[in-house]
Amino acid sequence: MTAVPSTPLAPSDDPYTWLEDVSGDDALGWVRDRNADMSARLGGELFDEIEKQVREVLDAEDKIPHVSQIGEYYYNFWRDARHVRGVWRRTTPSSYVTDHPEWETVLDLDALAEEEGESWVWHGASVLRPAPDRLAAGEPWRHALVDLSPGGSDTDVTREFDLVDKRFVPAAEGGFVRSAAKGSLGWVDADTVYLSTDFGEGTTTTSGYPRIAKLWRRGTPPEEAVTVFEGEATDVAVSARRSRTPGFERDLVVRAPSFFTSETWLVRHVGTPEQELVRIDVPGSANVGLHREWLLVRLREDWEVTGDDGPRTYPAGSLLAAPLDAFLAGRRRMTVLFEPTPTRSLAGTTWTRHHLVVNVLDDVTNQPYVLTPPDVPDGPGAADVLGRPWARSEFPVAGDLLSVGVSAVDAVDSDDVWVTTTGFLTPPTLARGTVVGPGDEQAPPAPLKSAPDRFDAGGLAARQRFTTSDDGTRVPYFLVGPAAVLDGDATAPALLWGYGGFEIALQPAYSGTIGRAWLERGGVYAVANIRGGGEYGPAWHQAALREKRHRAYEDFAAVARDIVRTGITEPGRLGMEGRSNGGLLAGNMLTQYPDLFGAVIVGVPLLDMKRYSHLLAGASWMAEYGDPDTDDWEFLQGFSPYHLFSQDRDYPPVLFTTSTKDDRVHPGHARKLAALMLAHGKDVTYYENIEGGHGGAADNGQAAYMAATHWTFLWKRLGGA
Repeated sequence: MTAVPSTPLAPSDDPYTWLEDVSGDDALGWVRDRNADMSARLGGELFDEIEKQVREVLDAEDKIPHVSQIGEYYYNFWRDARHVRGVWRRTTPSSYVTDHPEWETVLDLDALAEEEGESWVWHGASVLRPAPDRLAAGEPWRHALVDLSPGGSDTDVTREFDLVDKRFVPAAEGGFVRSAAKGSLGWVDADTVYLSTDFGEGTTTTSGYPRIAKLWRRGTPPEEAVTVFEGEATDVAVSARRSRTPGFERDLVVRAPSFFTSETWLVRHVGTPEQELVRIDVPGSANVGLHREWLLVRLREDWEVTGDDGPRTYPAGSLLAAPLDAFLAGRRRMTVLFEPTPTRSLAGTTWTRHHLVVNVLDDVTNQPYVLTPPDVPDGPGAADVLGRPWARSEFPVAGDLLSVGVSAVDAVDSDDVWVTTTGFLTPPTLARGTVVGPGDEQAPPAPLKSAPDRFDAGGLAARQRFTTSDDGTRVPYFLVGPAAVLDGDATAPALLWGYGGFEIALQPAYSGTIGRAWLERGGVYAVANIRGGGEYGPAWHQAALREKRHRAYEDFAAVARDIVRTGITEPGRLGMEGRSNGGLLAGNMLTQYPDLFGAVIVGVPLLDMKRYSHLLAGASWMAEYGDPDTDDWEFLQGFSPYHLFSQDRDYPPVLFTTSTKDDRVHPGHARKLAALMLAHGKDVTYYENIEGGHGGAADNGQAAYMAATHWTFLWKRLGGA
């Protein structure tokens, strides 16, 4: 029998490494026992009722079918009760706007899974745009590359698919087929692709991603593909692509030395002995975007530049623009398109043919607007637009506690955009609009589809509040629940959700699952916008990096205290949940702030911060957390829940969830801390789905079962109504 370690656990004293054997007999036997225990603990009438309610939401046939325009069709991937694995389908724009569009099946994943005996999960598709002369001649959009994952893991395959004949093109007929690995195929032209994959020993990074990009021509074996770029083993990944905008075709290679740094190279004479690489000389932490004549640079750190108008420092969080050819020629006079303030950050951008839609967050509220660049003349005259301002016009889409997403319909030929709006109590609406420049009146986007209410929102309200963290930082959070509770006239069980990492912002969004399983039953749902996220730009993210990680946890704890202090809930009736990096947050709330919570859900988590960089994709996150094999361990152990556990402390009931097929965050993290806590008699519930990958579920049935596990655990542990 394995000895139970003394606590806190020493890094060299780990009796549970056997649980890192993902598919080992002993480890899977332990998982089966834990899953059976979960079923016995949580199963019953409440579980079955929640599972049924969630499944109805997920399988609803009146969901908005979000589409991509490909040639003359709208394409959509769809799951419901009849299409468990899903169906890739298409319809015409005129049919789409009707109440009951006529869909044509392109690829049925359920039929494919049955035929091939594999639990395929859709990972997406890319379609080759025909050349302009072929489009003019009426050539259809034919060539697609379809990505499929076995069981939902990040590892997937790519197969060429014929959209006209609606069939896969086998390798025997010259079709492009990429074997299972973490990697990609991307179109160069109808007979050439970029291939990044595992080519054998030494061809992947320590993070498990490709470090070599090759040019692969139709009719040749993949081993004869020509190497275009090769990165270092310690990089995160290498990728290549072709920008196919007519007149602005460019081949690009991106090398990512770390999660937050990259090098972008233009490739000239690609795949030939004369091949040349030209680096776009911007800071390694910056993001680069290209559209026609323009280069966009989004800064994560301050950039000191000596340009045409002398030395200047552009602040982190800014968005800059310059004509690409002038920039490559050494000109460094940039146009500032966006500059952050203490409350405003850049949420994203979307190019149309003639305009750039800029989406800004102001105190976590979307405020999109339109910028129109000046025309760039050919030749030396291009320098005349250096530093010139872009014309600004408003984009009339916003609302109180609404999230607004804008994406181009076709950035090559059209100024049309898809616009999605949603809020905690506002079901999503999909609209389509045409972006216009200054001097023209911008019409509001025309709604195409609206989702119906999935739960009874009568008597519910949504609020945004702010609290103060330990170091005096102002931290926002959202509350959704009965108005009487939010107004201080009653209390209720509450769930606090958080993430706080990788510059990801949490915004209002409608969830029929949360509504039916929690809000309708009288619960309060809260979302904390803690440091480490992207709510206030890169500075908000960097404030909780590495040795400053504790600030994210202090922020979350401050929100938790404020929820109790303001009378939303009572001590012992506040739960919290986080997934992935949020699972690390949850593990730290469990081990560092156990007195604040009556229940904790730790989903697909990182927990062993001594071993994380050696498990699956963990090495890719060292820029976020630190390297435990160096002196960084001195601060890493301060937020490693596996090592912070103490047998002498009392902990709230905890639910761990993960997936055997998760090849991003190793399931061993959840397994090991659960086993350690169980060995010391703590109240632990554990569930591991065999499929699902990092998302946790491979189909709607699994998602509903997982949701029932979460919500039943919370109701039983927090004393629901």
